Amino acid sequence: MAPGPQFRLLGPMEVRLNDAPVVLRAGKHRALLAALLLRPNRVVPVTELVEHVWGDTPPARTRGTLQTYVMRLRAALGDPSLIQTAADGYRMRVDPLAVDVHRFADAAARGRAAAASNDLVSARKAFAEALELWRGPVLSDVPSETLYSEHAPRLTELLMTVHEQRIDVELALGNHADLVPELFALTRDHPLRERFWGQLMLALYRSSRQAEALEAFRQLDRTLDEQLGIDPTEELRKLHQAILVGAPELAAPVAAREPERAPASPMRLPDDIADFTGRAWHVERISELITSGSVPIVTLAGQPGVGKTTLAVHVAHLLRDHFPDGQLYVDLRGYSLGPPADGMDVLSRFLRALGVPPDEIPPDADEQSTMLRSLLSGRRMLLVLDNASAPDQVRSLLPGTASCRVIVTSRDDLRGLIAMNGARTVTVDVFTPAESASLLTTLLGPGDHAELADRCGHLPLALRVAAAYLAGRDDVTISGSPIELAYAALPPAPQRLFRLLSLVPGPDFTAEAASALADVDAEGLLTVLAIAKLVVPVVPGRYRFHDELVRYAATLREQSDSDAEQEIAWTALLNHYLRGVERCAELLYPGIVRLPSSASGPAPRISTPDEALAWLDAERPNLTAAIRHAADHGPAPMAWQLADALRGYLWIGQHIGEWLATAHHGLQAAQRSGHRPAEAAMHANLGTLYLRLGEYALSVEHHNQAIELYRALGDEDAEASVLNNLSLVHRRSGQLPEAKQALVRSLEMLRSADSVSSGLYNLGQLAVELGEIDGAVEHFSQALALAPNADSHTYLGMALRLQGHLDEARTHLERALELGNVPAGEAEALENLAAVELAAGNPEAALPLASRALSLIADGGDPQVATSVRITLGEVRRALSDLDVAAELFEQALVTARRIGYASGEIRALINLAVVWRDLDRDSDSRSAADEAARRSAELGLRALENRARELSR
Repeated sequence: MAPGPQFRLLGPMEVRLNDAPVVLRAGKHRALLAALLLRPNRVVPVTELVEHVWGDTPPARTRGTLQTYVMRLRAALGDPSLIQTAADGYRMRVDPLAVDVHRFADAAARGRAAAASNDLVSARKAFAEALELWRGPVLSDVPSETLYSEHAPRLTELLMTVHEQRIDVELALGNHADLVPELFALTRDHPLRERFWGQLMLALYRSSRQAEALEAFRQLDRTLDEQLGIDPTEELRKLHQAILVGAPELAAPVAAREPERAPASPMRLPDDIADFTGRAWHVERISELITSGSVPIVTLAGQPGVGKTTLAVHVAHLLRDHFPDGQLYVDLRGYSLGPPADGMDVLSRFLRALGVPPDEIPPDADEQSTMLRSLLSGRRMLLVLDNASAPDQVRSLLPGTASCRVIVTSRDDLRGLIAMNGARTVTVDVFTPAESASLLTTLLGPGDHAELADRCGHLPLALRVAAAYLAGRDDVTISGSPIELAYAALPPAPQRLFRLLSLVPGPDFTAEAASALADVDAEGLLTVLAIAKLVVPVVPGRYRFHDELVRYAATLREQSDSDAEQEIAWTALLNHYLRGVERCAELLYPGIVRLPSSASGPAPRISTPDEALAWLDAERPNLTAAIRHAADHGPAPMAWQLADALRGYLWIGQHIGEWLATAHHGLQAAQRSGHRPAEAAMHANLGTLYLRLGEYALSVEHHNQAIELYRALGDEDAEASVLNNLSLVHRRSGQLPEAKQALVRSLEMLRSADSVSSGLYNLGQLAVELGEIDGAVEHFSQALALAPNADSHTYLGMALRLQGHLDEARTHLERALELGNVPAGEAEALENLAAVELAAGNPEAALPLASRALSLIADGGDPQVATSVRITLGEVRRALSDLDVAAELFEQALVTARRIGYASGEIRALINLAVVWRDLDRDSDSRSAADEAARRSAELGLRALENRARELSR
């Protein structure tokens, strides 16, 4: 709910100030207030106000009497500024959302927008919010015929429309049974509103009450004939006929479930500071602009160190209740010495916060921006975009919807946002003397701090550094720049660390990273810097710089440290990052072949896979920034070595934005350096990324470029490995001859057991898709002999299952689970074990296995594996006679398979849909699905699937 006074007109008038009721006993006062509230922040002419208050019998001294009423109303409201006098009337200065009429319209609009984008859960929430505001007939105790005649019919019609739209959403969510009592009441109270009757008929039919649904139509027919002499609409007559014949399109949808992956209202703001001081006018002004309903963006502009970020975060916390759907924050690092925040990285983070699974985030920045705007549509959210240096840095992040607001901080006024995006600028200057005195009193205790504040230029950052410098030093005074004095007061070791920390390209750093950078034990030195307010602890063991302090430190570094010393420190930091990523790779994905490394020395203290994942999650922004900085400024080998070592983590975590950025930076560094092996490796890296995304054409392009480079280098092992991956791309996209050709070429060149085994995996999977099961068993058996790992057992178990050797298959699949694997590999083993149990006639035993498999990859896992698992789980559900859930799983699998171009998965999903729709007596839909499956499998040469589909289409 909006802060400040609250006004309610949807029922008897209610006014609340500071949460206390205000009683307006005079009816004419209520009429005057209602007339102003119905048109907030707009001038209502005196002539209209007189008509609304007195009707056809105005007083003799019209204007004077109206002025008296306005004066009394101001006194009753306790805030004369709420009602402003204009040249020809009066204006009510109020947040429209403080008036229930406008809050109702806003919630209804959000509901319609959410329903239009098929976000049914959000639509239901918004419509319910709108309906809860009604406490009775609108303006029920406001004695004004003109107000009532102008507004009551419109608002009542909108109320009925919202009821209808909410019921449509509930029906789409599968809540038909719960709606029946409500619809009986609505049709009784509004017997001529045909849409309610149609909704009642549909709800009854879907509740297996077909006879009552037909009787409802007959009752409506009689009512319309008796009262109006007309027939029901054509739409209702068609609905009646469909109910008569039991048309399949009337079937109830499977009940929708709210997403479990992310909170509905992400709150991603930094903590508010406990000793926030001053800025009363700014807080009020920003809050007023943000909540006014007419300003989409507020830009806080001011010099460095003036407290823009602190102010923006403080206001955002104050307005949390005004934005119930959440708040998002990002530091865009527009003025940082290191690279600014990557746009795709920020978009990806926002999309994840809004619940988008990683594998559904598109690889293109424009598509990500479009998805973000779509998700924000209809939501009431606040975005804080900190440290923007140019309008283009924020435009892709702007919501594009009236229900969301944005606070931007910048050293510039970003006039492009004013001209193109309707932004308003609030200038943030230094503290007033009174504000400075208040902050210093809080930090240092009572005293005369005027001289100190003057020496600090009333700059909040300088005031805090000065206070930290003076704390506990009664005999010391400030006689120069507080930051310079704070630095000068440090011993040499923390001074040197302070200077070198300006080399860190990312948003923060750990004590370990600082130790590597400066070749010292930095933990104690960082404590010294934190006490001096020259660095800021973020969480225990992790710190960040204020941008202005980074620049000061960089200036000192250029003056005090030689180029050689700076180069040694920068290389040492990169070496620390590379050793850390390599240590994590050893723990998380030891089987992935990596480029030769130039890193040396001890790795960060990382002992377990969980610690490795936590380290990579925390350092991901720093690693991305380091790769970019190394690509641009050197040493170039560190850029491609870091990008290469990081790809396994990015693959596992589906960090698409960072994966794309680091691979491209690594590729650019290799191309600029003319390092052909690294260039080939980065093309192969991108080929794998685009394969994961289902962007098969781009994947083929990068794989082919890698193959050409490796061939020119004479590196047959690497060329064969990429050919093996290329065959997988062709197989997933249904280009089976090309897949087989690439595989044969690969196997001719492969030498190592692991590489040959990988090629045999793909050859075996290709044989499975072609229906050559005996050949698949042979290939997978050879692979197992060469590399007896979890994947070998899984694939051989799959082939043996298809061959009908269930006991042997079970043995291999259980062994695969014992050996352990990445989540996608474990899910494949579980899925096939579930299929074994299903084939053995044990669907009850298959269900927990398939369900566990889906839980491993449903939230951002490999989309191809997720497709296959959903199909198997659907088959289990069908065997358990849970046909609706089975159909839903097959439909989800079909959507994913088509989205990523997974041809055989698409055909399997269509075949299973044909089966389950036939079970549900949806014969027409069943034949259509079977025909489509037969057509697609014939195109691709998948004879086994084609034969099965044609049997179903007969």
